Amino acid sequence: MPYFRTYDDAELHYRVLGPADSPLPPLVCLAGGPGRDAAYLGDLGGLAGHRQLIVPDSRGTGASPAAADPGRYAFPCLAEDVEALRAHLGLERFALLGHDAGATLAQAYAAAHPERPTRLVLVCPGSRLQDELPEDAREIFASRMHEEWWPRAAVAVQELTEASDLAEVRDLLHAAAPLAYGRWDEPQRAHAATEGAQLRPVPRAGFWQGVDEPTREALLAGLRRVDCPVLVVTGDRDGVVGMRAGELVAAAFPHGRVRPLHLVGHYPWVDEPELFRPLVEEFLRAS
Repeated sequence: MPYFRTYDDAELHYRVLGPADSPLPPLVCLAGGPGRDAAYLGDLGGLAGHRQLIVPDSRGTGASPAAADPGRYAFPCLAEDVEALRAHLGLERFALLGHDAGATLAQAYAAAHPERPTRLVLVCPGSRLQDELPEDAREIFASRMHEEWWPRAAVAVQELTEASDLAEVRDLLHAAAPLAYGRWDEPQRAHAATEGAQLRPVPRAGFWQGVDEPTREALLAGLRRVDCPVLVVTGDRDGVVGMRAGELVAAAFPHGRVRPLHLVGHYPWVDEPELFRPLVEEFLRAS
């Protein structure tokens, strides 16, 4: 398995998917959660069919070791792991995709290294970095109350605010999982079934630790210096972060634009791979 050595001498794991002989530049893909094993990204709906995907396991997830210093789980520190991966791969500039909390990490990387990304793809991002938490995710969730899974999911969402036992949290996350998908069919059920075992509580808890208001403002200021095109993908059935958050994230960049997808939840490559994959490919190939 390939590893790279990062700034504090830790060896972190990454996967390489797709054809080694592809003429297309690789795409580095950052998982969310936060603190979820990157395996849930799969091949992002077939994006690995024509180009290589470089998928790192962030500290304490997948095959990467836990951080010796818990402060290094904070996403501004994780951004420096991404920079170490770039140097290891020998990429002067590269395209970067982040999903969910991975989109926050991608923003932190772009703010710290605005000259490196050629294109940014931010998939279903939250807007905590922008200091706004829109209410439309709740509205999307409520609009689906006629669906069979909804009563149990609604109870689970409430119980998650009080749960602390890890096994209980995993059970509740599975009960609430349908709110994250555009529909609740077999592909969605199979994808959701992996979440509990893939979550890593310590990296998850440390993701926002130490990110104070001056740090947040400095990151936002850094985004204004990012000159590359930015595509923000949202889903109109995303009951996790909604759609308005993506609009706020896109507005933080000079060249950000939003592309909403219909009947799509928090995992567009699971719900509608034939919409998601061509959209991302067209954006990456555009001159």
